[in-house]
Amino acid sequence: MAIRWLKYMSFFALISCTLAGNAQQEQTHIKQWSLKECLAYAQQHNITLNNLRLAKQSADQNLISAKASVLPDLNASASQNATHYGTAWGDTGKSINLNGSAGLNSSVTLFNGGTLRADIRQSQLATEMADLDVSEAGNDLYLQIIQAYTNIMLDKETIVYAQDLVQTSQAQTEQMDQQYKAGAAAKKDLIQLQAQLASDQYTLTSAKNAERQDKITLKQLLQLPVDSAFDIVKADTTFALAAIPSLHEVIQDAINKRPEIKNSLLNIENSKLDLKKAKAGYLPVISLNGGIGTNYNNGTNIGTFRQFDNNFYQQIGITATIPLFSRKVNQTNVAKSNIAIKQAELDLLNTKTILSQTVEKAYINTQNAYSQYDASAEQLNYNKEAYRIAGEELRVGSANTVEYIQQKNLYIQALQAYTQAKYSAMLSLNVFNFYKGDFLENQQ
Repeated sequence: MAIRWLKYMSFFALISCTLAGNAQQEQTHIKQWSLKECLAYAQQHNITLNNLRLAKQSADQNLISAKASVLPDLNASASQNATHYGTAWGDTGKSINLNGSAGLNSSVTLFNGGTLRADIRQSQLATEMADLDVSEAGNDLYLQIIQAYTNIMLDKETIVYAQDLVQTSQAQTEQMDQQYKAGAAAKKDLIQLQAQLASDQYTLTSAKNAERQDKITLKQLLQLPVDSAFDIVKADTTFALAAIPSLHEVIQDAINKRPEIKNSLLNIENSKLDLKKAKAGYLPVISLNGGIGTNYNNGTNIGTFRQFDNNFYQQIGITATIPLFSRKVNQTNVAKSNIAIKQAELDLLNTKTILSQTVEKAYINTQNAYSQYDASAEQLNYNKEAYRIAGEELRVGSANTVEYIQQKNLYIQALQAYTQAKYSAMLSLNVFNFYKGDFLENQQ
């Protein structure tokens, strides 16, 4: 009996170890995303971007239809009729007459003031603008992803220094507890260190909660399932102040490369094509049409197939539609098209102004972030040294607990300010370079 019980216990222990090993393996194999991978995944899977791509495909179909409109059409027709009537007055006999026809007809527009060519060009512009809409929405999404990714990096570094603070507080609390038990320290000193330990643990918990929340935000931007395991690659926490590109250079690059500017330029061209089409309303429309056909009737003595041969006809003609009076429709269309051109030009000017202001704001934010980073680094160095001295004084008993905790809190505040300033500078520089257009190429 004991041997059987031992076998059961060994079997369950083996299963438990296997399950634990599998769980540990799954934990180890959580995919870690780089920023470049996040951006590439969002580019392919974001619903908004995919909806805009479908709109681009619809615009492509409109272009195919516009190009086909210059081709001649071809229509086939066939008819078969039966007529039931009396043969003569007072005659009770009845007769049925059968007749039918068949034909082919075609027409093509020869001249319409360039409207068809303008429609084709407008359809081409629509496809280009739809493609730029995808790029513009992608840029907005990229900035959100960069922000969320940087926040997670900040959270992770905050967790690291918070863990160090907790470990230091635990060691000091244990040391003070031993001194208290030996009668070499007052209870209030122990309680103060215990309170500081609880505060450091709260800071650590808050940092972990912030990391979880920021991961959720990034997963939502990537539109990953809620229950999917997710983490970012171990980031390089070192940061050096790189040279800030010239404001004028970045503004010029943004105006030359950004899709919203190109979209506004295409909108002006599209409005000018509307004007051309409006002016075409004053011109005649000339079309060529032709057809072939035949018919038959069983009321004659000629056979059906003979009638098809005898009645076969061919027809060709030119039709001209000349506008004489359109109740000022053409005049108002031309006036409205001129207004639309001016509006499109103002939209371009406004887009350039907003973009320039946005880039300038990013430039100022980067300068301010650099200044804060420099100041916070210097502040941290002084407080770190003061905190180290206070720790040594507490250890040898030359300083009281209150003074030590005050200095530690100053160090924690300086460390938090430095960490925030570092990632703020990193984010500001990335955003500024994003407007320059070379940010994505520099990502690993």
